[in-house]
Amino acid sequence: MKMQEQATLEVLIFELREDHPTMGSRDMYYKLQPQTLGRDAFEQFCKELNLTRKKPIKRWKTTDSRGVIRFENLLKDLKITRINQAYQCDITYFEVNGVFYYITLITDCFSKRIVGHSVSKRLFTEQTTLPALRRAIRTRRQDGLSLSGAVFHSDGGGQFYAEKFIELTSKEKLINSMCKYPWENGIVERLNGVMKNNYLRHWKIESFQQLVKAVDRFVQLYNNEKPHAKLKRMTPIAFEKLYLCTNANPETF
Repeated sequence: MKMQEQATLEVLIFELREDHPTMGSRDMYYKLQPQTLGRDAFEQFCKELNLTRKKPIKRWKTTDSRGVIRFENLLKDLKITRINQAYQCDITYFEVNGVFYYITLITDCFSKRIVGHSVSKRLFTEQTTLPALRRAIRTRRQDGLSLSGAVFHSDGGGQFYAEKFIELTSKEKLINSMCKYPWENGIVERLNGVMKNNYLRHWKIESFQQLVKAVDRFVQLYNNEKPHAKLKRMTPIAFEKLYLCTNANPETF
């Protein structure tokens, strides 16, 4: 569990530092509240990432050298031509009254539809990637689709190679894929920004329960009401319905 949490913490620490360039490691510790690292160990972890300098190196350090499982990046040269071909997933944070909570989103790379999501108080796999993926499985089953053979792409966070998560992706015959750098998970990274900056930060959210409802509301609005230029100005749901009903080439819409 410790190795898995560190892999996820690494990504979240750099995300937090980008939002708060001068935040020290101790403040980050109290914001993130890691389960398997005490304060001193967390500060040492930040030191290993070169984040204790006054002007930290702006880079994303990979964790391969510490034995982290890393799947091949299968999206790198993949041309996305249909729905249910590939998905991107990411875990991000959102602050409510000084407390950090975690939001997991899964989006279809072709239609941009959010098919699975979860909101949690902790970074455990059982609270982040597992419930989000289970929701995605239910969503696609309701659409009459199987995830078998689809690429499931993520960063190197520990929740994406935890035993229970791999058991579920194997059961559903998903093909695991991972990136080294955040820009290689760009679709869902941009989605995180849209969610936080265009929606959540404009709503009055004062508790975890309100955040859960707010994320549910965002997903509904994004999927059903937000048009996309790349989807011929259709919403993700409308785009998928037309695609599934007509099996048409999007270029002919």
